[in-house]
Amino acid sequence: MSTAELNQQQLGELKDLLLARRAELEAQLASGDEATQPVTLDQQSVGRVSRIDAIQQQQMALANRQQATRLMQRIELSLRRIASGEYGFCLQCAEPIGFARLQAQPFASLCLDCQSASES
Repeated sequence: MSTAELNQQQLGELKDLLLARRAELEAQLASGDEATQPVTLDQQSVGRVSRIDAIQQQQMALANRQQATRLMQRIELSLRRIASGEYGFCLQCAEPIGFARLQAQPFASLCLDCQSASES
């Protein structure tokens, strides 16, 4: 497959979007390290309710980290697909993914029809 459905300008725009999002995620993952550390159970400095709140905050930070990691993997896959000339085509039906969809979600790997079917 080639990227014939996307012209070079569109492909460059989408690659820039992917690279910018990857940089944002890298910064987010780097800054979130402290929030995912185990909560210390020092009863002298933190009350019971505060500890529960801290544990909930930690769990939310871990969930956000996992989501960011999965998105980073999708972005890396998209960048590899650009390099190999397979970007812009649905992984299920091999039909072109619309440019508008890729602008909204440049890491999309399924066309709208296949995405809808997979969510049903």
